[in-house]
Amino acid sequence: MELKVPYSKTGMNINIPDENMIKVLQSKAHDFKSRLSEGEIVKQALDNPIGSEKLEDLVKGKKSMVIITSDHTRPVPSRITLPIMLKEIRNSNPDIDIKIIISTGFHRPSTREELVYKMGEEIVDNEQIIMHFSTDEQAMVKVGTLPSGGDLIVNKAIIETDLLIAEGFIEPHFFAGFSGGRKSVLPGVASAKTIMYNHCSEFIDSPYARTGNLKNNPIHRDMLYAAQSVNLDFILNVVIDKDKKVIGAFAGDVKEAHEVGCEFVTKLSKVDKVDADIVVSTNGGYPLDQNIYQTVKGMTAAEATCKDGGVIIMISACNDGHGGQSFYDSVANASSPSEILEKVRKIPKDKTIPDQWEFQILARILEKFTVIMVTNLCDPNMIKDMHMKHAHSFDEALKMAFDIKGKNSKIAVIPDGVSVIVK
Repeated sequence: MELKVPYSKTGMNINIPDENMIKVLQSKAHDFKSRLSEGEIVKQALDNPIGSEKLEDLVKGKKSMVIITSDHTRPVPSRITLPIMLKEIRNSNPDIDIKIIISTGFHRPSTREELVYKMGEEIVDNEQIIMHFSTDEQAMVKVGTLPSGGDLIVNKAIIETDLLIAEGFIEPHFFAGFSGGRKSVLPGVASAKTIMYNHCSEFIDSPYARTGNLKNNPIHRDMLYAAQSVNLDFILNVVIDKDKKVIGAFAGDVKEAHEVGCEFVTKLSKVDKVDADIVVSTNGGYPLDQNIYQTVKGMTAAEATCKDGGVIIMISACNDGHGGQSFYDSVANASSPSEILEKVRKIPKDKTIPDQWEFQILARILEKFTVIMVTNLCDPNMIKDMHMKHAHSFDEALKMAFDIKGKNSKIAVIPDGVSVIVK
């Protein structure tokens, strides 16, 4: 069988012997077609909100409002969504003061170039835009306590307004269950302290903190509580295909609309697991496969369908390196994945360190599986230092995997590991 899978900006052709191949696990979102245009999909969602008044009614009589939107790391098509929302808002209330806050979470601030690419020059030049800095304590205010016991500290801008709304997108998420909805607040515009607490080792270890699951998920529970506590009045969340085109939109109440959107994503993204000796996965190509940090997400899809002791072949460019010095150091300086897990599980909730969740999940995978990283765009020694094997080509990786598991190994392929829910 020959397949072309995502890799950097070019893709990669791979060949797998027919006698070894058992299944290709692929999201149906890639082939989903809507009879409506992207703008029409968004407008229809705004006209039919779930569990909420229409946006045009919510803004009536309000003096000020804040719109939370995502940063440069998320492919939310704000060029489409924001102009439609802003038009509806100003048609209903021309004098309302609107601020747009960029929900960076724990990421670096977005550049002007990145904002223009995301939402267009007209919005960047003419709207009031606030950049969230999670470590700027002067910009924060404590508004309560999370169900888990941590302080709920958020950006003052979302509290000091008459109306708070958010836009985002919904996709499977490797420990929050799904992106979108409540994530605009936590981690989006929360303090670093609150984010760290929410991403603690105990929660990451929970069997409920997995891709495509919200029920009993302790990370989701805290996130939803945070969004409801700050009165997030309305959301617009879209679902996108592999070309980043809108194929679905859901507006209204932060819990109800988000859950309906998650059901839509589940129908498209859920694939049945198989028992494979070797699993081939990717991180969806550019921009998500630029570093090892992000590539952990694609590994979790493979983890869900690989037999214990099996081999995961990750096709990911990693041209930007490891993706975080503390992430790299925490893995490379440990003698084994088991040592990493032993250390991280002893870290109290209120002492969570940056990137802890990422190296904890990587260690969880490395403890059970051999991971072979396929890339010709980064330093092989860096990969080896992080307790993984390296191959310059897929053929080389497959030979290594056969040497480990045998020539009769059963192989599953996940062409886009970040787009599927494997159950």
